[in-house]
Amino acid sequence: MIVGNVARRAALAFVLAGSAAATLPATTVSVQAASEIKAVVNGMPITSYQIRQRAAFLQLRRVGGNATQKATDELIDEALKKQEIGRRGIAIPDEAVDEAFGRFAAENKLTREQLGQVLSRAGFSSDGFKDYIRVQMGWGQAVQANMRSTERLSEQDVVQRMLAQGGEKPSTTEYTLQQVIFVIPDAQRSALMAQRKREAESMRSRFQSCESTYEFAKGLRDVTVRDLGRVAQPELPPRWKKDIQATSVGRTTPAQATERGVEFIAVCNTRNISDDKAAALVFQAREMEKLGEQAEPDAAYLKKLRDRAQIVRR
Repeated sequence: MIVGNVARRAALAFVLAGSAAATLPATTVSVQAASEIKAVVNGMPITSYQIRQRAAFLQLRRVGGNATQKATDELIDEALKKQEIGRRGIAIPDEAVDEAFGRFAAENKLTREQLGQVLSRAGFSSDGFKDYIRVQMGWGQAVQANMRSTERLSEQDVVQRMLAQGGEKPSTTEYTLQQVIFVIPDAQRSALMAQRKREAESMRSRFQSCESTYEFAKGLRDVTVRDLGRVAQPELPPRWKKDIQATSVGRTTPAQATERGVEFIAVCNTRNISDDKAAALVFQAREMEKLGEQAEPDAAYLKKLRDRAQIVRR
């Protein structure tokens, strides 16, 4: 998948051994240290303090060369990514970032606390690393959204591809979906998350059909039900795609923590479709997979953002 490829290319190059926390020098720079603006990206400032922290992070990742220059370049690119993620309305929930942070620690045989110590001793921080993770996750979604909009096939393209495979029109699965959201106000997110997860799982265990969801939800507090209508398999949202495909009709996906609260998707019905729109979607999905395997669509996308940005270095 495109997002998977982007994430793999963004994976950190350093290996954190269990003894690393004890051997790395303590180079943490005080937040109170003098800091000045060194670059501005479309009005977003990058400070010398941020550059020092990123240079330490680069050292931890064993990136050679001029650390200050490379840190500045990376932060400029990151600012462009953040702005594009925001422009597209992409929000990565804290729970997803925390899960990735914990998974990275476990893969390197560290606890979360030990990973935090390694980062701190190197002059970086857990919060800085989590912000880095959030940007990479959001950027992957932005790249895929951009490819969907730029790689759309014309009717002529679809006809040509159909002729190339003997006139056969490809088919795909169309899902009728329903979304259930256990809403959590931002101010109460930490306090209510565990409770809302239990409530969502309780509803999932008693789920019978999409027809009864609205009536069921009436007896629950702050629960929103949305009919998402029909969605073809290539158009399924990346966050939910794998779970939806693995869910039988009349069942629900596992619950996920999102920016809105706790959610799950019910699969009301499925059917096989084979029309011009389905053909276009299938061919487009195939083209995107080829691009994801053979090229670096995120590099071209980032270059486009960089070329039209206002970047001032000081």
